[in-house]
Amino acid sequence: MSELKFIDLFCGIGGFHIAMENASEKAGIRSSCVFASDIDIACQEMYEANFGLKPVGDITKIDALDIPDHDVLFAGFPCQPFSIMGSLRGFEDTRGTLFFDIARILKEKRPRAFILENVKQLVGHRQGQTLGRILESLRDLDYYVTYRVLNALDFGLPQKRERVLIVGFDRQCDFIWPQGGYPMKPLKEILETEIPEKYVASEKIQNARSKWHSVDAEPTIWHENKSGNISKYPYSCALRAGASYNYLLVDGLRRLTEREMLRLQGFPDSYKIIKGYSDVRRQAGNSIAVPMVGSVISRVLDSLEISKTKYTYSPGQVEFVYERK
Repeated sequence: MSELKFIDLFCGIGGFHIAMENASEKAGIRSSCVFASDIDIACQEMYEANFGLKPVGDITKIDALDIPDHDVLFAGFPCQPFSIMGSLRGFEDTRGTLFFDIARILKEKRPRAFILENVKQLVGHRQGQTLGRILESLRDLDYYVTYRVLNALDFGLPQKRERVLIVGFDRQCDFIWPQGGYPMKPLKEILETEIPEKYVASEKIQNARSKWHSVDAEPTIWHENKSGNISKYPYSCALRAGASYNYLLVDGLRRLTEREMLRLQGFPDSYKIIKGYSDVRRQAGNSIAVPMVGSVISRVLDSLEISKTKYTYSPGQVEFVYERK
């Protein structure tokens, strides 16, 4: 094959897409996204503006046969309780959930590998039964599956964001999870310097925050938990799509800008922002931490044991063909 093909399900604004591009470029592999899907119109528009590919809508309405062949499947799928939690087991237990749409595509298209991402809470949901059914379903499809909870803080981002990653292969192979250990980028390298007034919190909110903490020389992000307690760290707590607008405040004074939220997820500044604050806030909160997932993708590419053979077919032109060793 001339390139490694991937699909991007529940693609949001393209965190997996960027992570794959970064990892494949680092590995010297040419990759291309042949299919993307997200039901959110604002996400579709952001994705198309940045990658030139408009995601299709509701994946539940897409026949798996109509999805192009691909080598790797990515999906940051929504976590919904299973509709069947009785005596049935395995693949049938996923029906009625959005995970079923991943499973039916894997069954039909048989990609060589996949990476799924979800919230950390999936691991303990219903005493582990939900994750157990997911893993069992994937193994029933003859995939070799492993999972781990990773934290974006360990991969250089100043954001405490723990997520479960599920990795699967169509055959047994050596796969080693990345350990992280990257130095954290300082907040001051994430934060913008000229901030419009619209991001500044009200005087009432600022006064309420000042009762808890004072402003330090180095920037911090102040976080309000569900109990109303205010903590401050030299990093951000996890971005959340549905949190209050004062959930995270820089130095207790202002909200994060759209660009800052994307930077906290590892998106490059070249990423185009074409939507407003509310949309981007929700999109960033639902996205993946690009460097963390990119490290996992790099290990997946290593495990696929792809060799690159160079063919020169005319002067000045080179074509690469990738094959499994």
